[in-house]
Amino acid sequence: MRHAPSLPLPAPADARPRGDWRTIRSLLPYLWEYRGRVLFALLCLVGAKAANVGVPVLLKGIVDQLTPTSGAQAALAVPIALVLAYGALRLSTTVFTELRELVFAKVTEHAVRRVALQVFAHLHALSLRFHLERQTGGLTRDIERGTRAISSLVSYTLYSILPTLVEIALVLGYLFLHYDIWFTAITVGALVIYVIFTVTVTEWRTQFRRTMNELDSRANTRAIDSLLNYETVKYFGNEAFETRRYDETLQRYERAKLKSQTTLSLLNTGQSMIIAVAVTLMVWRATVGVAQGTMTLGDLVLVNGFMIQLYVPLNFLGVLYREIKQGLTDLDRMFSLLQANREIEDAPGAPALVAGKGPRVVFDAVSFRYDERRPILEGVSFTIEPGTTTAVVGASGAGKSTLGRLLFRFYDVSAGRILIDGQDIRSVTQASLRAAVGIVPQDTVLFNDSLRYNVAYGRPDADDAAVEAAARAAQLDAFIAALPEGWRTSVGERGLKLSGGEKQRVAIARMLLKNPPVLILDEATSALDSRNEQAIQEALRRVAAGRTTLVIAHRLSTVVDAEQILVMQQGRIVERGTHDQLLSQGGAYAAMWALQQAQRDELTD
Repeated sequence: MRHAPSLPLPAPADARPRGDWRTIRSLLPYLWEYRGRVLFALLCLVGAKAANVGVPVLLKGIVDQLTPTSGAQAALAVPIALVLAYGALRLSTTVFTELRELVFAKVTEHAVRRVALQVFAHLHALSLRFHLERQTGGLTRDIERGTRAISSLVSYTLYSILPTLVEIALVLGYLFLHYDIWFTAITVGALVIYVIFTVTVTEWRTQFRRTMNELDSRANTRAIDSLLNYETVKYFGNEAFETRRYDETLQRYERAKLKSQTTLSLLNTGQSMIIAVAVTLMVWRATVGVAQGTMTLGDLVLVNGFMIQLYVPLNFLGVLYREIKQGLTDLDRMFSLLQANREIEDAPGAPALVAGKGPRVVFDAVSFRYDERRPILEGVSFTIEPGTTTAVVGASGAGKSTLGRLLFRFYDVSAGRILIDGQDIRSVTQASLRAAVGIVPQDTVLFNDSLRYNVAYGRPDADDAAVEAAARAAQLDAFIAALPEGWRTSVGERGLKLSGGEKQRVAIARMLLKNPPVLILDEATSALDSRNEQAIQEALRRVAAGRTTLVIAHRLSTVVDAEQILVMQQGRIVERGTHDQLLSQGGAYAAMWALQQAQRDELTD
């Protein structure tokens, strides 16, 4: 089936695999925090397997005591004692197993929580550049699979792999001490061949599993990206195009999964063949021994019981090994996120920012570029005096919004420095810096939660009175009062249930609730109608009084009262002054003002 051309698949996000042992070493410290529980669980493990191995031994004694050569009295008394011991061992196996799982459950869940929290915190500590370059769908899937892999690895290792290894050691020791060397040789030979075959084929199959993982993440990324942009898809009528793109990835995933399933069948068949041959040889040797009189009927039962107990979990061991390899791959992808470089980090021993209610903000010869080939700011210098408002205007792409991102230290400057009350923002903690700066962004994104949650996000510990006061100041109270569910109204994914103006008023309200000494207003009223814009502008003027404010604006009518207006072109400041001064100069600002006034007059005609 032919498909229409589609956009290229994104490049793989995962780094080169770090190696299984390195991944295991990364996980062990989280488990070793509860070393007492770990050691007790291991003792329970050994106890359970010792009891399990003792079951066939007791069964041998029962069979031997019931042979016709034994006396009637002994045949009546001795098996009763052995049967009771047999039942006690069966019960002991279950008790030790359940106790082991109960003791170790807290270790596993604690490790999952610790790793998940560490990854989550680390992702928030990474720079904006990292998150702009990553795709959220694939990232969340990596974290989901990684946390699930911790539980799987611990469960498979402690509850399946280690018990089987302990049982193998106990069985081999018993066979070596009590029977012909051939029994031990057959068992060891089968185990060696089985392990070599399983490891070799599984290592070969890992490439298909990794391909499946990668394609699964890509399919998930495409699906989430398309659904998040539902309106854009509808605007351009590209539902069929998006479906074809998604199907393209699903087809690749289907082919990779079929290869994986085919090789899995090969592995299972080979494992079963090795086990079948080994069990047949063991039973044959025991049968010959019984026929020759060197072994009793109980010995035959014992050998057969050992083989059943040993090779049934061993047959499943191949599946467990594959799952462990897959778990290690998933965990490696998540741990690799922890290795992602924190582009923006606090300096060692960095102090908290000390800023007054209206601090002085200085951009001193600031240059910045997202990419070496693409300069954004070149030698930008200006000062926002304490308690004053500085507006930055200019065409789109002039670098206006970048000033706000640098002030928040989402990026570090390429050259120059930014000072708040004489303190270089790179020398103070990021938490204290961002606590001192508030922003109303041009594109407001809200959490898929209630209106109260989104407004209170500006200061989560604020009481209801403070939250409602912020909403009133942002002209949001009348809108909330008119809603059937009021403050409990859900805003939807990214706030899509609200209009642009409503979202911006929520953003203004939570900034007012935060009450920072430095304000950034990035086109803060661009989505409001004229009447609401005037009301919000008045509210913003009141809250900006006495605070240091940076206004990034497109409509010049909103910044005419600013103490300083900067005109930017191609990353440089080409004019500066008050509104009247810039008009009198007759330069770029005056041309922009004349153009906007003419456009406004056309709309009013």
